[in-house]
Amino acid sequence: MSLQLQNDYRGAYHFSPARGWMNDPNGMVYWDGEYHLFFQYHPFGKTWGPMHWGHAVSRNLVHWQELPVALEPDELGTIFSGSAVVDWKNTTGFFPEEPGLVAIFTHHSELPGQSVCQSQSLAYSHDRGRTWHKYPGNPVLTHESRPDFRDPKVFWYERDHCWVMILACGQTVSLYRSPDMLQWTESSEFGEGIGCHDGVWECPDLFPLPVQNGAEGEQRWVMLVSIGDDGIHPEGSRTQYFTGQFEGTSFIPDEASQQVRWLDYGRDNYAGVNWSDIPAEDGRRLYIGWMSNWRYANMTPTGDWRGAMTITRELLLEYTKDGQLQLLQRPVAELESYRQLLLQCNHARLEEVEVALTALHLRSYELHIVLPAISSAQWEVLSNGQQRTVIGVDADRGVVYIDRTMSGDGTFHEHFAGRHEAAWSTTEDVRELRIFVDRGSVEVFADEGRTVLTDLVFPPASADRLGLMRATNEQNPPAWMSVAVYDLSIDR
Repeated sequence: MSLQLQNDYRGAYHFSPARGWMNDPNGMVYWDGEYHLFFQYHPFGKTWGPMHWGHAVSRNLVHWQELPVALEPDELGTIFSGSAVVDWKNTTGFFPEEPGLVAIFTHHSELPGQSVCQSQSLAYSHDRGRTWHKYPGNPVLTHESRPDFRDPKVFWYERDHCWVMILACGQTVSLYRSPDMLQWTESSEFGEGIGCHDGVWECPDLFPLPVQNGAEGEQRWVMLVSIGDDGIHPEGSRTQYFTGQFEGTSFIPDEASQQVRWLDYGRDNYAGVNWSDIPAEDGRRLYIGWMSNWRYANMTPTGDWRGAMTITRELLLEYTKDGQLQLLQRPVAELESYRQLLLQCNHARLEEVEVALTALHLRSYELHIVLPAISSAQWEVLSNGQQRTVIGVDADRGVVYIDRTMSGDGTFHEHFAGRHEAAWSTTEDVRELRIFVDRGSVEVFADEGRTVLTDLVFPPASADRLGLMRATNEQNPPAWMSVAVYDLSIDR
C-alpha cells in the first residue's frame, strides 16, 4: 500500500498529529481565546513509546494548529497523562503579576532493577502555553505502595477555596485536596464494589452538570473513568461514567450508578476528559476523547502518523422517563459553521432518497436522518460497492448499530472487524440520527446524543459513496424518511 493511500485516512475535521504516535488527550484548558489540547505523544515513532506532551491550539474547536512539544521526559521519567488549569489567584506563587497556566502530570519512571514509580508533578507557563517550566520541587505527590498512581485531573473547588485532584489508582480513584497545588492531602477513595473492573482504571474526571429537565438550579456531579484493555473482553478499552454528589471530599454515587453505564458503545472513544476554565458566559462542558482502542491502537494502518481525537462534544445531563440520570453527548455547535448543505429530502419516499444519495460522492460529511420510530433501516457510508461501513436501526430489537465487518482494511487485528450496537428504545413517533463520517471514522449520535457509537474504519480510497441499503425481505421498511447531507471537507 502506498504512503499516499495510507495517509488518506487522516480526517478533515478531526485532530491528528502531523507525524508520530498520539493517544490520551491531556491538559485541556481554555485561556486567552484559545482551546489548548495537549496529548500523549511519541514524536519519534508510530507506536506507543517514551511519552511526551504534544500540543495543539484552536480558537473554534474545529481548526487546530499543532505547536512544538510542550513537555519532554527528564530525570524523573517520561510524561504521562494529566490536566491543566488557569491559576487565577496565584495560589502556586508562580504568577505574581498576572494569571498563567499550570500543568499537572504524571512522571513515570521504569528503571532496570527498580519498581515502576508514578508520581505527580507540575509545570507552568507565562506565555500562553508556548513554553513551560517544570517546578524545581517535583514531584509534588508520591505514594509508596501504588504502582498505578496516575492521570491527575485537577479543578478549583470554590466553596472550600481549594484545589481538588482525582487520580487513578489501579482499580479505584482517589481524591486529594490542596490550597496551592504544591502540598496535597488525600480525602477519600472511590471505586471498590461499584462499576466495571474489567481493566485498570485510568484518566478519571469529575465535574458538575446542571440537570436539563430537573428542578431550577438542580445539578449533579459526573465522574468519568476509562477502563484499560486486559485482553480478555472483546470490547477492549472503553469509558464508564457515574453520577452522584460531591461535597468537597467524597463522591457519593446515586442509585443509577449501581449499574454500569458506558459513555460510548462503539470501540473507539477512550480516555476523554473535559476542558478546564471554559468561561462562565459560555457555560458548556466540552469533552474530547482519543479515537482508538488499546486492543489494536499500535497496529492501525495510518502511515507516518497514528492516533486521532473524536470531534469535540458538549456533555449534558437529564432525567430519563424512569427518573434515572443519563449523560448526553452532542456534537459541538461550532461544527455547524463549517458545513455546507448538499442535499435535503423532507418526508420523502425511499425511492427519492435512494436516487438523491446515489448522486453524492463524499468522504467527510454529516448525515442527518429522521424516520418513523416503528421502522428499521440501514445505510452504507464510505462504500465502493464491495466494501462499506453500515449504520442501522433495528426497531424490532430496539438497537442502533455500526457494522464494520466489510469496511475496508481490518486485517491488522482479529478483533477489529465486527458489529457494535447499543439499546435504543423510544416512545417517540420518530427516530433521529446524526452521523459524522470522516475518511477513517464514523460517529453516530442517536436520539439527540442519548446513545453514541464511535468507530474507526479504514476504507479504500475509492470508498466515497453513501446510500440506503434495502433488502428484498425487509419486514418493516420506513414509509418515509427525511435526510440532510452536509459537506465537511474542511482543512484541519
